[in-house]
Amino acid sequence: MWRGILNKIIIEKKSYGEKVNLGAEDDDILALCKETKNIFNSNIPLSYIDFLKNINGLEFNGYIIYGIDQKLLKTTPNQKIYGFIEQNKILHENSKLQNYLFLGNSGISWYVYDLILNKFFELDSPSGEVIEEFNDFELLLEKMLSESIA
Repeated sequence: MWRGILNKIIIEKKSYGEKVNLGAEDDDILALCKETKNIFNSNIPLSYIDFLKNINGLEFNGYIIYGIDQKLLKTTPNQKIYGFIEQNKILHENSKLQNYLFLGNSGISWYVYDLILNKFFELDSPSGEVIEEFNDFELLLEKMLSESIA
């Protein structure tokens, strides 16, 4: 389902002369996974990695899905990437948020993976209160993409 919504976003961006990022290469994903393990002592959810293989980060209508940090990439992306490592380093400065991996954000929400519960959440920004719970990343991603084109 999210792939269909993503295709609509790609078409709309194309109509404005913009390109989305290509999917990340395996070497880039491996570098991100190693860096995440080293810095946060955590593994990245496989469903998020699957998204990165399709499109390496996305910014559209106020919704941002983090991609692989530029310093880890071998090629230059088509669109600015809000780096996964960089964003998590900033947000982990707040000790109350350290049990999350931040996957994206909008003007009012953070989209996260809870490392303890192994679930995905939409959190209120900046309070960190849970707005909605998701059993998998695909459902969270579908909500983000649907809201971005609404």
